[in-house]
Amino acid sequence: MLSVLRGIPASPGIVVGPVHLLRWEVPEVRHRLVDDNAIKAEIARFHEAVERARVRLRHLRARTEAQAGPEEAAIFDVQLSILDDDELTNSTIALIKQNLGAEKAFDIVLLEWRQHFARSSAPMLREKVGDLTDVHIRVLSILLDLPDHDPVDVPRGSNTILVTHDLTPSLTMQLDRECIAAIATEAGTATAHVAILARSLGLPAIVGLRQALTALHGGEIVILDGAEGTMVIAPSEHEVDEARQRVAAEEGRADVMREFAMSEPVTRDGVRVTVRANVDIPEESDYGANSGAEGVGLMRTEFLVVGRASMPDEDEQYRAYTRVVKAFEGRTVVIRTYDVGGDKLPVGGFPHEANPFLGWRAIRMCLDESELFKVQLRALLRAAVHGDLRIMLPLVVTVDEVRETRQLISECVTELAARRVPFRDDVPLGVMVETPAAAVACDTFARDVDFFSIGSNDLVQYMLAVDRGNANLAPRYTPFHPAVLRLMAQVQTTGAAHGIDVCVCGEMASQPLAVFALIGLGLRQLSVSPRAVAEVKRIIRGVRAEVAADAAKAAMACSTAREAEVLLRRRLRAELQDQPL
Repeated sequence: MLSVLRGIPASPGIVVGPVHLLRWEVPEVRHRLVDDNAIKAEIARFHEAVERARVRLRHLRARTEAQAGPEEAAIFDVQLSILDDDELTNSTIALIKQNLGAEKAFDIVLLEWRQHFARSSAPMLREKVGDLTDVHIRVLSILLDLPDHDPVDVPRGSNTILVTHDLTPSLTMQLDRECIAAIATEAGTATAHVAILARSLGLPAIVGLRQALTALHGGEIVILDGAEGTMVIAPSEHEVDEARQRVAAEEGRADVMREFAMSEPVTRDGVRVTVRANVDIPEESDYGANSGAEGVGLMRTEFLVVGRASMPDEDEQYRAYTRVVKAFEGRTVVIRTYDVGGDKLPVGGFPHEANPFLGWRAIRMCLDESELFKVQLRALLRAAVHGDLRIMLPLVVTVDEVRETRQLISECVTELAARRVPFRDDVPLGVMVETPAAAVACDTFARDVDFFSIGSNDLVQYMLAVDRGNANLAPRYTPFHPAVLRLMAQVQTTGAAHGIDVCVCGEMASQPLAVFALIGLGLRQLSVSPRAVAEVKRIIRGVRAEVAADAAKAAMACSTAREAEVLLRRRLRAELQDQPL
């Protein structure tokens, strides 16, 4: 058996604890026939399994509502309605009466339903495929007497390491930070959903750990090192002691980092860099506001629509945005409009697309579904009365998309004025520069936008033609490719020429080496994970902008990403001297 598994570092930290395997997949069901005299008992067994699944879902719903609120708990309502569907019950019983075992009867019905819903022309029916799959897994697991693996089953305080293939939104809603101490997934890369989530929650994590579900059985003690991307299985006492010493050292360093978090982000030669926070869900706003961040450079709004049974109304969105704006007490809060599509499916679902990351998503979907988009825009205009709120549009490729959005905003202003509700009509509007088209032609946006935000996650993906969610391609996904650095420098130069602020709000801005490069490229605004604020400020205060500029210029002249990274690392180490990198 392998003693050390190696994946992709996703979120730093060391945890020693037991493994909790989460195998959330439809189990195989063998064809089983029952005698006529056993049919009644088989039907009763089916009813019992459905009721047990119903009780579990109600428990999950109540727990989620208590921890996250009624809107987030609504994710389980669709699954409860599926279990209550008479057609599902009657179809399954009809097959049992034809002498099929309850598990196979239910399996056949759910497979038919999933195929039917997936082919439907109605978006709301296509969206239910994911919920049908969850119900399929849950009921079959009970009928087959399989372990009902849910994160909620983990005892509190157990310091458990959750290991699964991938972490979907419905599974994410069940995570309890008092139970789960770390995450490891077989899928994903450092910029995938689960990695961003783990960093946001402050959970050590590894992604791309492709042998994990095969090598592990559950319950064994492991050492997970999120910074190194390693998992040691059944470690020796010496290895455990060494790991715990490193944990203690990290905790000791925390006091020093708190001082950096509250310090001014000024380089050694006097150049100031604004450091803001990324916020994924409103519940993070209080932590982010006290992290040392000078506002929010990117608030993602996908949490409002992904995995939901219904679209959030204007008031629900207004409350969510207002909570964040008020938490930051007058500091800038940049809120990105829905960036759904690709791997984030909204309410109503999407038609099947061969390449969803290049398909109907983000601003494209919003402009085509203008009434849904206007609900969000009205909520943003209303929330803006409480502070310095700014609106950012994702995945733009042409200024026409900005102008269409401004027209919709004008319509929203008229509608809100007619309703006589408080709102602002002067909210700054910016674009997320994350496509090569927007980056190369950013000068064409200059008269129509108030700010640029470089979304490094997607810009690197599209620039290098590398799927950032593909673990097989992880070594090829790098922000240090000279082409990427040159393009970012071009955006910064264009912004400066037109008096437009430029911020970097992707995961790149949280990496110490990349922070050094970005300062060298002339960037003076960064938005990072709240838990990375202290480290980013440490790097800023430890370097000279003049030295960073020379290093960035040399990196852009390199032939390969590897050469650029080695050069930047050498120059940064020289700047930091005895400080750790």
